[in-house]
Amino acid sequence: MPSRSEALIRASRRLSRACQRIRFHDPVGFVYNPLTYARDGHEEYLRRFGAGAKRVLFLGMNPGPWGMAQTGVPFGEVAAVRDWMGIARQVHPPVRQHPRVRITGFDCRRSEVSGSRLWGLVRGRFESPRKFFRSNMVVNYCPLLFLDESGRNLTPDKLRPGDKERLVRACDKHLREVVNLLRPEWLVGIGRFAQSRLEKLRDASEWKGIGVLGIPHPSPASPAANRDWAGRTTAILRKAGVW
Repeated sequence: MPSRSEALIRASRRLSRACQRIRFHDPVGFVYNPLTYARDGHEEYLRRFGAGAKRVLFLGMNPGPWGMAQTGVPFGEVAAVRDWMGIARQVHPPVRQHPRVRITGFDCRRSEVSGSRLWGLVRGRFESPRKFFRSNMVVNYCPLLFLDESGRNLTPDKLRPGDKERLVRACDKHLREVVNLLRPEWLVGIGRFAQSRLEKLRDASEWKGIGVLGIPHPSPASPAANRDWAGRTTAILRKAGVW
């Protein structure tokens, strides 16, 4: 029987294949799948930190252009992944890229603010990856980055209804697998979209007894995230008993 981390890797490959089969329409102009071109980094993350049951599973929405899209790691701001987690694997950029959003992997010089904030909070509280991942895990709901023809980032909720339906079907299936493997006590949605997916599946009686909580998304696009995001997030997690 495969270890949990190996089972997570197999599940991520199934998710990648399922998403690759979906054809997206306007306003989507470009689709990046880091589970293919940054697969080595993603699978090292799962192999290194996905072993064992987790008390808390944090769920993000989808890759950011300067984070997971570059490194393959959820909220994967380059410095956090390379210097704190110790992951720096080869990235093979996709052939079709938007000229404004180039994949340069660990050579990327732009910082993913969301990832910097999230992993900065984690590093300040837990100090080492070993301490954090002993009982916590971070994954993304959707593995794909979407851009329109201008290079503007599109979140999954902005897709055409039919495209979104097919994507949600694949991502819900994968999320069920992850939760069943890690058996968390708490599911924490990072932002409203992730929280809503967790609540929907929980309300379908799949995860009775598992707590669902939401924290603000750390994106600078959210005005609230630019006012002591770390302090507000910590207060929410402490009040609920998650931390």
